[in-house]
Amino acid sequence: MASAAQTSRAFGPSDRLYAAIGDFLADHRLSVDPVNYAFAHRVLSNPQGSLAASVARVTDGGVRLTARDIEEMGHRAGAPGATAQANDTESNGEASNPAESPNAAMQALVARTQMQVEDFADTVAAMRHETQTFGRDLLAGANAIRAANGAAVDDIAQLAGAMLDRVQAAEERLAAATDEAETLRRELEAARDDARRDPLTGLANRRAFEDAFTAASAGSAPICVALCDIDHFKSVNDRFGHAVGDRVLKVIAEALREACGQHLVARYGGEEFAVLFTGVTAAAAAATLDTARGAVAGKKYRLRETDAPLGTVTFSGGVSAHEAGEVMGSAMGRADRLLYAAKDAGRNIIKSDGDIS
Repeated sequence: MASAAQTSRAFGPSDRLYAAIGDFLADHRLSVDPVNYAFAHRVLSNPQGSLAASVARVTDGGVRLTARDIEEMGHRAGAPGATAQANDTESNGEASNPAESPNAAMQALVARTQMQVEDFADTVAAMRHETQTFGRDLLAGANAIRAANGAAVDDIAQLAGAMLDRVQAAEERLAAATDEAETLRRELEAARDDARRDPLTGLANRRAFEDAFTAASAGSAPICVALCDIDHFKSVNDRFGHAVGDRVLKVIAEALREACGQHLVARYGGEEFAVLFTGVTAAAAAATLDTARGAVAGKKYRLRETDAPLGTVTFSGGVSAHEAGEVMGSAMGRADRLLYAAKDAGRNIIKSDGDIS
């Protein structure tokens, strides 16, 4: 696949730009629709602009753009074969209304937390004021006691009773604020987890995968990366609808999760999955992935609604070992090329380092 740096060059005649836009959409497996065409036009017609620079960073090492990447750059785009509109991680209805998106939910939680923190600070400030006032009054009462005057003793008793009431009220406010802070803390942890998880399959999402790769690559244990792609997934959506396509995605996700065990499995975008293997060789990682492939290919699938046969469901994959010091894009680029080699070899195959030159 051509990198963004290769395609983002200055163009002259409009026919050259038109051809380059077609190549760009094909390289990234984006459907030819007005939104994607406009996005590609903006990138390629201004190769020195900030949008082209963002695309170059995301696609470093040959990684394809996804609908999520384009959305994060301020655009709405379809994914391969229109499947993204119903099957992509950021679709599926959850994000069609911005007010219901994970980002909106997180922003609401942050706002609530800020308000709770402000209330907590007010409560502590009020308690401090009450304590300072009590201290001054108590000192005045102590001086009066020294005069051994009965009226002063009565005053001190009244002062102590009033202060105890104030302290009790402040403690109740503080306890309520503490309980609310604990509730918000749990909700924030849940929201943070949701922001790193694919809502359809329950797997980690691309952002979580990238963070895990960064952490793992800083360690001493060997790591491998894998990219998997469901074979002929567009035809499943076209023939049976996106609801069936969603169930196929869940089947693949569960097979990968079960076979890969403690290794991180993520939905990378659309019908693509990624696996981060830690502490194993590329050959061992490929064998693990092939176990999942065989489990999926060996099952007979039927439509839930009619019990009619769905046909064979398979996926292909590419596995590559991460080399010390290299960026994620390089390792993922090799895995992507191995994935395409598996597709070219007939699909339903896992390719690893050494299978292609």
